[in-house]
Amino acid sequence: MPSASDQFPQRIALVHEWFSPRSVGGAERVVETIDSLLQSRGCEPQLAALIDAESCRSGSWLQGRSVLTSPIQGLPWGRSHVQQYLPLLPFAVEQIDLGAAELVISSSHLVAKGVLTGPEQLHISYVHTPVRYAWDQMHAYLQRSALARRGLGPLIRWQLHALRQWDQLSAQRVDHLIANSRFTARRIRKYWGREASVIHPPVEVNRFRWDAARDDVYLCLCRLVPYKRVDLVVEAFNRLGLPLLVVGDGPERARLEALAGPTVTLLGRQSGPQVEELMSRCRGFVYAGLEDFGIAPVEAMAAGAPVIGLGRGGLLDTVRCAAAGVREPTGVLFPEQTVESLVQAVEWFEQGRIWRSFDSEAIRQWAERFRPEAFAARFESALQAAWQAHRRGCDVAASDPAEMPGLRL
Repeated sequence: MPSASDQFPQRIALVHEWFSPRSVGGAERVVETIDSLLQSRGCEPQLAALIDAESCRSGSWLQGRSVLTSPIQGLPWGRSHVQQYLPLLPFAVEQIDLGAAELVISSSHLVAKGVLTGPEQLHISYVHTPVRYAWDQMHAYLQRSALARRGLGPLIRWQLHALRQWDQLSAQRVDHLIANSRFTARRIRKYWGREASVIHPPVEVNRFRWDAARDDVYLCLCRLVPYKRVDLVVEAFNRLGLPLLVVGDGPERARLEALAGPTVTLLGRQSGPQVEELMSRCRGFVYAGLEDFGIAPVEAMAAGAPVIGLGRGGLLDTVRCAAAGVREPTGVLFPEQTVESLVQAVEWFEQGRIWRSFDSEAIRQWAERFRPEAFAARFESALQAAWQAHRRGCDVAASDPAEMPGLRL
């Protein structure tokens, strides 16, 4: 029977990129779920991040918590605009002292995995993505960069080159890598040369009801940023002449409003209850972005809505495609990130009245496998196995003195 210390150490550090009200999404839900899991097992982890603007905010889940931070915390606008210090972030994260921790858990989409640990410390990193704009999306990022258009392109390219080198090097320091999808695991293998296990992130499926009557309106919900490719969705529904609601805000909003035809309505940011209502009543949820995982499509399925999404990336883990002939499908996947491919998928969905064949209850049951309790159980199992293996390795090393040929006492 393993002792409590074999199952979980008491001195645990939980590291994230930043804690800020400006950034509240899937990655932050992962950190909160891991923190809740550890606290339920009798351990309050020491939190750490590049900056902390949450622990002093009333109503935050971090209110009153101690958070170790990096030198960025004290720089001008560091807490509100941490990403402006991108070239300094690899250096900054290495300045966070986690020497008191037996176990370090990082939640990383940029630099959190790069914290420094010693040989007696176990470091497990939950990876949301290798840095997109330093690797496969660099050229698209540069095309959209205002600084690059102002003549700073060569400098930005050099900085991203240096970030790629550090990103690959720092990945070698981690003892165990966990990816949020098979797509992310493949990117980890390609860019870092490491293998990663897969544990899908938690989704609050219980927020949504699945048994409401369906309207004839389609829904697209996400941040309005270029890589989400909402422009493809708007153009497709302009051609189709079908009703589409777009929920979200961001730098693409003005361009999308100019692009939208008479059947497309941009609603802007909506409250949680409004989103839940729209999800529960839409005919289908449309998503054209290439995602590492994609929480919004899973939320739509939790609301019983079939997903029409790009058949690449994380959606291959989450959507059961009707066109593939699977039992109890949860959506339709289109093969190419183009207007034409999306139009064909929606036409097939509409003209064949495929939407009538989807069972909202079955879609919801499929989404249940991504609930937070499932994530916590899988993560705890992986954590215990890694910790016990680490302890055994340390015990063997301590009981096996090095042989030193040539040394005579």
